[in-house]
Amino acid sequence: MNNYFEFEQDFVESLRCIPMIVRYKLDTCGVKLKLSHWHQFNHLIRQELVDKSCSTPEEIKNYREWLYELVIQHTDTPAKELSIELNPAWMDNTKIPDAVQSKAQETGVEIKLEQWKNLTPLQRFVLIKLSRPSHENKNFLPAIKEFQLM
Repeated sequence: MNNYFEFEQDFVESLRCIPMIVRYKLDTCGVKLKLSHWHQFNHLIRQELVDKSCSTPEEIKNYREWLYELVIQHTDTPAKELSIELNPAWMDNTKIPDAVQSKAQETGVEIKLEQWKNLTPLQRFVLIKLSRPSHENKNFLPAIKEFQLM
């Protein structure tokens, strides 16, 4: 299984940035991982963070505990917690978030609800993350193209 998106290809070999699959897992398990933490991990640990399963309640709990331990081991400070959304927007295929629609319109794209429904939760997560004003949004349009939304 390929855990990376095409728009991430410029950094996946080195894993110098936190890939979207890991960002998804962080939001799932409620851990705030800073890029500075990520850079403290060697390539094997980074790859394990990509590959390790984080789907079932047991896996989520194990991923969270393991990640907390990693951060403490490598930085001597604990990771901060993220609140875990009970009904995250990426799991809702019945409504396109306003921020995603606005960002799409800025790029000249209209996302139809049927297209949104056909995306995976991870793809919806990516578009939500890439449409936030605080995020560097250069990958929004490449993601839109990769997900065949235009």
